[in-house]
Amino acid sequence: MAYEFKLPDLGEGLTEGEIARWLVAEGDEIVEDQPLVEIQTDKTTVEIPSPAAGKVAQILVGEGDTVPVGTVLIVIGGDGAVAGERPSASGAAPTAPPPRQSSDSPARGRVRATPLVRRVAHELGVDLGSLVGTGPQGRVTEDDVRGAASGVEPAPAEAGRREPLRGVRKLIAQHLTTSHREVPAVTVVEECDFAALDAVRGQRSYLPYLLEATVRGLRAVPELNARLEGDEILYLERFDLGLAVQTGQGLVVPVVRGVDARSPDDLEAEATRLAEAARSGSLTPEEVRGSTFTVSSGGKLGGLFATPLVNHPEVGILGLHRIGERPVVRDGQIVVGKVGWLSCTFDHRVVDGVRASEFLLTVIGRLQGPE
Repeated sequence: MAYEFKLPDLGEGLTEGEIARWLVAEGDEIVEDQPLVEIQTDKTTVEIPSPAAGKVAQILVGEGDTVPVGTVLIVIGGDGAVAGERPSASGAAPTAPPPRQSSDSPARGRVRATPLVRRVAHELGVDLGSLVGTGPQGRVTEDDVRGAASGVEPAPAEAGRREPLRGVRKLIAQHLTTSHREVPAVTVVEECDFAALDAVRGQRSYLPYLLEATVRGLRAVPELNARLEGDEILYLERFDLGLAVQTGQGLVVPVVRGVDARSPDDLEAEATRLAEAARSGSLTPEEVRGSTFTVSSGGKLGGLFATPLVNHPEVGILGLHRIGERPVVRDGQIVVGKVGWLSCTFDHRVVDGVRASEFLLTVIGRLQGPE
């Protein structure tokens, strides 16, 4: 009897997932608990093992497709028939999941189209199998379907190399679009002289001191360590700071837990571990969820100044920009200092500009006067 494996509920209120990579192919003989598929969510990539042994009869969802929880992804064993084409074990014919409800039955499993496009095709009565897709790798697009339904031929695709927006980059696009749409963001900027910190930090990077100073600032301005939930502001009592890390796949934000209770050495070790895990793609779901505030440090490539976007649903983000030797005034004299700009971008619905400036000056005061 065939086993239909459906996209499981991955927790955290997630309702859908993207097929990042299949680890098996049709025709493979697999064993129970063998790695089956990598699922990309808006948090991380999760490897899911096979719940059954047998021959892979049919893979129903292609890499790069995003489908809702409960969608049949793969059929193991049997003749490869999907739900709705045969009775279930109880004798009742189960309802086919929405992403498969399109009129492409002659070429089921071979037409490249997203669940949304399949649904539109079903609603408009368009046979996907009769269309020539104009999307990446021959994928049928919504414009192809609507054009076929109206009798209008789609415009020829522009020449050039095309690459589908998928994986981490796709999630970044979705997340930042939400942030830009939802958050009325304002940025304040201040200058910081790092000479005193350089004298005491030794071989450590600036990061552990920046994290510790951020906590001091958040204690002074608690509305930045908060979330807006409907008509209420939730003030958080923990200090779990997101750390923006650039990887080969895009920007990932692992979380340093309990920053207020860690030493500089511990903070540096944990930040280094998380950054390495982010770049290798080995972060766990727990390591990228639940941050209360985010810190972004671009290092030497961070530019003189930038305006980071708030990591929604947080209400603020601290940016540390490129540090270099610049003229400063000390005791009435112009001397060479180690100067960098810090920025605080904040949700103006929750935080006022004066309070954001107070936070930033508290952070800078701590960095310029380390113990």
